[in-house]
Amino acid sequence: MSEKVLDVNEKPQPVRWLALSLQHMFAMFGATILVPQLVGLSPAIALLTSGIATLVFIAVTKFQVPAYLGSSFAFIIPIQIATTTGGIGSAMIGSMFVALVYAIVSLVIWKTGYRWIMKILPPIVVGPVIMVIGLAIAPTAINMASMIQVDGQDVYSGLHFSAALVTLASAVFCLMFFKGIISLMPVLIGIVVGYIYSAAIGILDFSQVVEAKWFAVPDMLIPGVDYSFVVTPTLLIIMVPIAIVTIAEHIGHQLVLGKVVERNYIDNPGLHRSLLGDGIGTLISGMVGGPPKTTYGENIGVLAITRVYSVYVIVGAAVFAIFFSFLGKVMALIATIPQAVLGGISILLFGIIASSGMRMLIDHKIDFDNQRNLVIASIILVIGIGGATIKFSPTFEVGGMALAAIVGVVLNLVLPGRKDDTLMDE
Repeated sequence: MSEKVLDVNEKPQPVRWLALSLQHMFAMFGATILVPQLVGLSPAIALLTSGIATLVFIAVTKFQVPAYLGSSFAFIIPIQIATTTGGIGSAMIGSMFVALVYAIVSLVIWKTGYRWIMKILPPIVVGPVIMVIGLAIAPTAINMASMIQVDGQDVYSGLHFSAALVTLASAVFCLMFFKGIISLMPVLIGIVVGYIYSAAIGILDFSQVVEAKWFAVPDMLIPGVDYSFVVTPTLLIIMVPIAIVTIAEHIGHQLVLGKVVERNYIDNPGLHRSLLGDGIGTLISGMVGGPPKTTYGENIGVLAITRVYSVYVIVGAAVFAIFFSFLGKVMALIATIPQAVLGGISILLFGIIASSGMRMLIDHKIDFDNQRNLVIASIILVIGIGGATIKFSPTFEVGGMALAAIVGVVLNLVLPGRKDDTLMDE
């Protein structure tokens, strides 16, 4: 492994600190603001809460884990469903209960150890569920890329689709032909190039930028003020089971990050601390109207390339994110990004999410000649992508990704022939 430039608790020089922190902020920027735009939340509040959640995470993990927390893609469909059935407030309430699940799991891990959760979430369950996250929302990406609203109807627009294709091509070019930091920011670069192209073909509206103030407090959604705090079984079943996926994602990121910085984060400061930090960040985000949080692979990639592991650089990135969220004109400019541009980048991003699930199966050498593995993966994929639903009453149902995750866990526990194959490298 290459020699580290700065270790976890070392501080860089001020000018270098500034540059390195900005680099981390831009690495997470595109994906963090994309999620709220897909689910109808404020990009400013997503940016603000990502910074706050990161600072909380670093404090809870005792300044030992240099991880950045951004908007989670796993909750896009659940938030959309919750919003459709009960308003955006329902999605925020669901997010808070997801945070509660994190807290409970972290408490149990603290008392009993982490091996049990590794056995509940083996690759044969987590891999297909991650594939469902990317593939189930694929039609949304295509619709955003090629359709516009005309008199309340979706109408195909070749002009807007061209913007989506330019955005997609730019992101792919960035991934394939650049190295270093540039290759870690395909989302941001794709959006920038797509935006410039959109301006050239005349599909942008800058009126809101002109009207926006230079300084503006992000639009918050406060429970009991902006919406009624009402908890329903349907809401919980839509949102809470997705924690199965995000906890597995969290564990994977901690393992990868540990390898990069040459530490065992599962043992010290402990999986219970990192999960709790993630959960508290998600709770704070939900309480003010932001999306659920997760550690970002993009920033782990930046750590690996720069070999600067300093937790203070991540703190700097979080502070920059908080600062940018209060720049009204910057946030208004972000709001002018055409849906076609977001759709173009989503084609790649959702595909990468699905492919990462496939990669997990390959990396763990899952044998599909084994009928047990074939059955579990097949059922998860069809239930999740097909949107299967079980209705217990007119107001209570379980479906889609949540049902797929639950069924996957149950099948893994009850079908004979289970092997000791976990996410952790034994």
